[in-house]
Amino acid sequence: MRGDQISRQWRILRQIEVSKNGLTATEIAERGGVSPRTAYRDLDGLQLAGFPLFAEKGEKGNRWKFVEKYKFKVPQPFTFTELMSLHLSRDLFKMFKGTVFFESLESLFDKVRSTLPPQTLAYLDRIQSTFHMGIKPYKDYARFREIINKVNQAAIECRRIEVLYLPLRSKRETHRKVDPYKIWFFEGTIYIIGFCHLRNEVRTFVIDRIKLLSLLDEKFELPDDFDLDEYTKHSFKVMQDELYTVKVRITPAWVRYIGEKIWHESQRSRKLPDGSLELTFQVAGLDEIKQWIMSLGPEAYVIEPDSLRNMVKVDMKEALVQYERIRPAYQEPEEVERRMFWIDF
Repeated sequence: MRGDQISRQWRILRQIEVSKNGLTATEIAERGGVSPRTAYRDLDGLQLAGFPLFAEKGEKGNRWKFVEKYKFKVPQPFTFTELMSLHLSRDLFKMFKGTVFFESLESLFDKVRSTLPPQTLAYLDRIQSTFHMGIKPYKDYARFREIINKVNQAAIECRRIEVLYLPLRSKRETHRKVDPYKIWFFEGTIYIIGFCHLRNEVRTFVIDRIKLLSLLDEKFELPDDFDLDEYTKHSFKVMQDELYTVKVRITPAWVRYIGEKIWHESQRSRKLPDGSLELTFQVAGLDEIKQWIMSLGPEAYVIEPDSLRNMVKVDMKEALVQYERIRPAYQEPEEVERRMFWIDF
C-alpha cells in the first residue's frame, strides 16, 4: 500500500541520517522487515524524489549514505527529516491565524520550504495528500491579537498586567492585577496562568474573556517552585478545585473505545466480570469530568462520589425537560431522509 511505502521510506531516511557509516540494502531490509528487493525499490524511489542518496562500495556491499556536499544545506541543529516533519506539522498551527505566533510560524515554514529542493517538496505534498492533522473546535484568535501580543511581552519581561476580566459564570467584570507566569495553550484555547492579586493566589485566565489589558511598569519574579505540570496535574482539563476520587463504569459496548485512551494522568482501569470497565480518577473539581461523562450518554455511569452522580442526574433531567417542552415551529411535510454516520473505532 502507498501509505506503507511512505512510512518505510521515511524510516529509511531517518535510519541513514543517524548512521555513521551508512547502511546496506540488506540492513535496511532487516530493520524494516521487508525483502531486499523492496528495500532497493524504496531507495530508488527516494533517489527519484530528489533525496541526495548514493551507494558507496564497502567490504560488505554498497552502503547507502547522504551526499556530504549536496546542493541544499540543512541548517544546524536540525536534521533533514526533522525539517520535513516541521513542514508537515503546519496544519496544527492554523488556529493561531491572525496572531504574532502564527506570523512567526509562517515565516519559519517559508524558510523550511526554501531549504528543501522542489523534488522533496513534491514528495511531502504527496504525503500530505493522505496525511492530515486538524484540531476542532478552535477559536478565532485574530480578534485578540493585541491582547496576546501584550501578554506575551509581559510574560517575557516579567511585567505585571492589569485586566478587565469577565469570568465564565459571572455577569460582572472585575479589575485585576496579574503576574503572568505562563501562557498555556490547551484544547484550542489560550490561557494565562499567573498570580492574581485580587484573589491572592495563582489563577487560570482565559485570553478571550479579557476585555481590556494594560501592560504595567511593575515587575514580578517568577517563583522558583512554580511548575506548570505540577499546577495542572489534578485538573481533568483546566479547573483547579477540591480533589475528588471519581469512579465511572463504562458499558461493555464502549470498553474498547474508552479503554484505549488516557483521559487523565491519574487514570486507573479495572475490567469487571460483566465485561464493563471501571475507571478511577483523582481530579480537581467535578464540573469538567461531569461534562465528559454526560458526553458518553448511557455508556457511562458514575459509581462515586454521590455528589457527582446527583449532578449528572439533575443535568439529564433538565435536558429531558427541554426536549419535552420545546417543539419545532415548523416542519416540512415531506419525509426527511434519515442518514447514519458511522465511525470505525
